[in-house]
Amino acid sequence: MSASAALPPAFLPLAFSAWFASRGWSARPHQLALLEEARAGRSTLLVAPTGAGKTLAGFVPSLVELTEQGREREGLHTLYISPLKALAVDIARNLEMPIAEMGLPIKVETRTGDTSAAKRTRQMERPPDILLTTPEQLALLVSHRDAKPFFASLRRIVLDELHALVTSKRGDLLSLDLARLRTLAPQVSAVGLSATVREPADLQRFLGGTQTPAGLVTVTGGAKARIGILQTASRLPLAGHTTGHAMGEIYKAIGRHKLTLVFVNTRMQAEFAFQALWSINDDNLPIALHHGSLDVAQRRKVEAAMAAGKLKAVVCTATLDLGIDWGDVDLVVNIGAPKGASRLMQRIGRSNHRMDEPSQALLVPSNRFELLECKAAIEAVAEAAQDTAEPRIGALDVLAQHVLGVACSDGFEAGALYEEIRTASPYAGLTRADFDAVVNFVATGGYALRSYERFAKLRQDKVGLWRASHARVIQQYRMNVGTIVESTMLKVRLGRARMAKPGQPSRVTSGGRMLGEIEEYFAETMTPGDTFIFAGEVLRFEGINGNEAICSRAPPGTDPKIPSYNGGKFPLSTFLAARVRAMLANPKEWASLPEEVSAWLNAQRLKSRLPKPGELLVESFPRGGKFYLVAYPFEGRLAHQTLGMLLTRRLERGRMRPLGFVCNDYGIAVWGLGDMTAAIAREALSLDELFAQDMLGDDLEAWLAESALMKRTFRGCAVIAGLIERRFPGQEKSGRQVTMSTDLVYDVLRRHEPEHVLLKAARADAATGLLDIQRLGQMLTRISGHIVHQPLDHVSPLSVSVMLEIGREAVYGEAADEILAEAEAMLIEEAMA
Repeated sequence: MSASAALPPAFLPLAFSAWFASRGWSARPHQLALLEEARAGRSTLLVAPTGAGKTLAGFVPSLVELTEQGREREGLHTLYISPLKALAVDIARNLEMPIAEMGLPIKVETRTGDTSAAKRTRQMERPPDILLTTPEQLALLVSHRDAKPFFASLRRIVLDELHALVTSKRGDLLSLDLARLRTLAPQVSAVGLSATVREPADLQRFLGGTQTPAGLVTVTGGAKARIGILQTASRLPLAGHTTGHAMGEIYKAIGRHKLTLVFVNTRMQAEFAFQALWSINDDNLPIALHHGSLDVAQRRKVEAAMAAGKLKAVVCTATLDLGIDWGDVDLVVNIGAPKGASRLMQRIGRSNHRMDEPSQALLVPSNRFELLECKAAIEAVAEAAQDTAEPRIGALDVLAQHVLGVACSDGFEAGALYEEIRTASPYAGLTRADFDAVVNFVATGGYALRSYERFAKLRQDKVGLWRASHARVIQQYRMNVGTIVESTMLKVRLGRARMAKPGQPSRVTSGGRMLGEIEEYFAETMTPGDTFIFAGEVLRFEGINGNEAICSRAPPGTDPKIPSYNGGKFPLSTFLAARVRAMLANPKEWASLPEEVSAWLNAQRLKSRLPKPGELLVESFPRGGKFYLVAYPFEGRLAHQTLGMLLTRRLERGRMRPLGFVCNDYGIAVWGLGDMTAAIAREALSLDELFAQDMLGDDLEAWLAESALMKRTFRGCAVIAGLIERRFPGQEKSGRQVTMSTDLVYDVLRRHEPEHVLLKAARADAATGLLDIQRLGQMLTRISGHIVHQPLDHVSPLSVSVMLEIGREAVYGEAADEILAEAEAMLIEEAMA
C-alpha cells in the first residue's frame, strides 16, 4: 500500500497526538499506516527515504499497544534487531525521550555483546517491554532453555536497516531465527525498515516468511540529494587508490561545513586519508578516525564526540554506513568510486538526515576510470535506480549452527523443524535430503567423523526429539554463536633450503626469518611456484604451513606472477559496470566529462578502439621484451582475479609462457614470453577458445584442487557450523590451531566423504564470494561471439590504467604516488607515440 492518503489524527491516542503537536509535528501518513497494519496483525515492510521517521514509525504501534495495556501487562512485547550494537544503543537513547516526555509505563533495555552476564540473566527472568538487540544475541536467546516462556508474550519484531541484514550469512541465521520466533510466538508480527530496496518483494518474503509475505508501505518524495564530483586543481591520475591529489580540496570542503563524514572503502584507505588530512591541518580542525580495526573504546569516544557536535570531520569506512543520527552532519565525502548506486544512496543519507532537506555529497574519484563510475552512479541516484544484491540461497553451515541452537533449547522433531525452516526465505528451496544431511552432521560429524565422540553433538530421546548431547555442547555453542569469522593473517616466513638426496630437488622448509604478514585471501590465490612482491623483493611461494606462508627468494630478474594489491573492498556492481560500458561507447556523453578524461578517451579511439556495450575488447602489444594481452570486461576485481588465474593456465597450455597478470575493477593484463599477437594472427591462439565458458569446468576444478583457497574457505564453514570451536571456557584457540585442525579434517573429508555437508558449503562459498563465479559465467556468456581483437605496436591509452597495477604494491605512502606518477608519464608517452 502507499502511504500517500492521510488518516485522521484521532487514530492516535490523545497523548501521542499531543506529543507530536508539542514538537511542531504531526504524525506522517506512513507512521499511521504502520499502526493500522499492526492493529490488523499484519507484518509490514516500510520503504522510506532517509529522514522520513522510519524508526519512530516502527515503534509507534508498540508504544501505543503498551500504553493501552497499562502496567498490568508482563513479559517481552517488542524485539528490535539492529545490524550494529552502536545503532541499538543509539535507538534506545532516542526512544527514551518520547517515553519520558509522555510519561509512558514502558521499560526499554539493550542486550548486546557488551551487556553484563548479570543483566542478561535478569532480562531472562524479568524481561523489559522492549528489548533492543543484534542478530547474534537473538540466536543466543532462541537457543536458551527458557526460550519458549521468554518469547510467549512477544507481539512485535522491528528489524532496522533490513537491506543490510539480508545480504550475508548473518541474514541467513536471522531468517532462521525469525522462523523460530514465528513458531514460539504464533501471534507475532514484524516490521521491516529500509531506505534502499530494489525488489521489495524479496524483503517482504524475508520478513513475513514464505507462507505469508509481509505487506508493503512505501513513502515517496523527499528532497533530492545534491551530489557533485569534486573538482581538483591537480590532474586526475590514470591509476591509483589513495586520492592523494585531492586532499587539499577535501580539507577546504571540511572547513566550509559543520560536520563532514569522509567515507572510504577500506581500512588502509581510511588510515591514509586521515594521515593526509592531518598533515595539512594548519587550522587544527578536530578530525577523527573511525573503522572496525580500532579499539571499541576509541570508536565509542569518536561517536560520542560526533553526537555532541565536537568534531569537524570523521574519516570512516562502512562502520558508519547505517542509519545512526550522528549529530549535525551536513556533508558526505566519498573517496574513491562508490562501487554501487545503493551503497552511495545509503552513505549520502547520513547527510542532514531530514526528509525535506537535500543531502549534500561530494564524490572524489581516485583515477579516470573511477570518474566514469562516479558519473554513472550520480545518474543512477538521480533516477532512483537500485543495485542491491540478489536474494541469497541459505548456507548449509549456518543451518547446522541453527539446528544445534534449537537442540540446545527444547529440542526438535526433525519433520517439524524442516517445515519451519522452509518458511525462512533463503531456505525455501532446501531439500529434505540436505536437511537430513545437516542433522546427521550435527549429530555425528558425518560418515567420515562419526567414530570420534567429540563430533557427536546431538542425541535422540525416547520420543524422537533431538537434543544437545551434553551440557558442554551447549556451553560451547553459546561461546561460538554467530557467522562473522574474522579475516586471519598469515605470517610470511623466508624458508630454509634443505638439500635432498642426489637426483632429487631441494626442499624449502620453515624455520627462516619472518618478513611480515599477508592477508589470508591473497595466499589462497597462489599455488607453489608462484612469485609475488612483498617487503620490496620478489618471493617464490612454497606453500602454507599452519598459519605461515613459506617462501623463498626468487632468482634475480624474476617477474612476479601474482602481485599483491590493496584495492577496493567492494566489487563494482554489475549495474554500474553496464552504465560505464555504455558511457565509453557513446562519445556524445564525453562532453560532460573533464577535458583530461574526454581527451584520454578520444586518444584511445584514435590509437586503438573503444569497446561497444556488448563487446569484449582485447588488445595485444609488445613491451620491454615481453608480450601483453589486455582485456576490458568491467566485471569487478574478484571476477577478474579468477579470470586471470584461469587465463594463465590456458595460455600455459597454449605454450605462450605466461609470467603473470594484474587486474583492477575494469580490466585485466596478462603478460608472457610468447608473442600472443603473432599466435592470434596465425590462428595458433583463438580468443574465442581462450575466453570460452568451459574454463569454469575442468580448469577451475584443477586450479581449486591445487590452491589453498578451498581449505581456507572450508575453515570458515567449519567454524560457523561448530565443527571447530574458536573459543573454549577460559581460553581461545589461536588462528594456527584452528587452521591446523580444519586442514586435517578437510583432507579426511575430501578423501572419504567428498559430498560432506561442509564441503558442499565451502564450494558454494567459493563460487559466490571469493571467485564471483556467477558473474564471471554471465560475462563469458555475454561476450561469446563478440570478442574484438586490436593488435597494437605499443600500449594504448586505455591500457595504461591496468598496466600501472604492475609492481605498484611494493611501495606505499607518498613515495608510491611519486613512483606511480613517473610510471604513468612514461606509459602515456608510449601510448601517444
